[in-house]
Amino acid sequence: MIHVSDIRRRFGDLEVLKGVSLDVARGEVVSIVGASGAGKTTLLQILGTLSRPDGGRLTIDGTDPFALGDRALSQFRNERIGFVFQFHHLLPEFSAFENVCIPGLIGRRSRAEVGRRADELLKLMGLSARRDHKPGQLSGGEQQRVAIARAIVNSPAVLLADEPSGNLDSRNRDEIHRLFFQLRDLLGQTTVIVTHDEGLAAMADRTITMSDGRIL
Repeated sequence: MIHVSDIRRRFGDLEVLKGVSLDVARGEVVSIVGASGAGKTTLLQILGTLSRPDGGRLTIDGTDPFALGDRALSQFRNERIGFVFQFHHLLPEFSAFENVCIPGLIGRRSRAEVGRRADELLKLMGLSARRDHKPGQLSGGEQQRVAIARAIVNSPAVLLADEPSGNLDSRNRDEIHRLFFQLRDLLGQTTVIVTHDEGLAAMADRTITMSDGRIL
């Protein structure tokens, strides 16, 4: 699903990624670990097409996203990549249901289709009863589950998560961890997770350790 070959990224005189290569299989859950400054988040930003590499090649589900024009790249990102961050970034004025629908509506899918998918995902997340609640009325764990539903409403090829449980208490953290593997088992979701959480990293199908801009 993901093929990375000799990716390099430099910020001024600082070389952050020094020839990173890796493959992620379809339906695999991979964790990326390493000390702060190892290059994990920079790599995730490139996988998410939010940052362009200075060298090397990336393909996602057979497509080189950086060969696309700006508009096509934006569409590819919306349709094929889902993002989950440490902080949920839900829009406070919208309900849980409306927040989940947003990527689908941006992608110009029909409201009826997007609404059905959002309700299915909220049910999967155990949040049907919280459908019409706004983020301020939800717990931290509920907010993050809404954010995950939003990330996969377009059935992306790849789900990318950056410290997805770093802002949660232990009970909610464990629920979020189990959810990623439930999505893999039920939906075949390919997932890459950057984390400092040793428990989450150990649960993954494979753990990749980075140090000083390289994969060990």
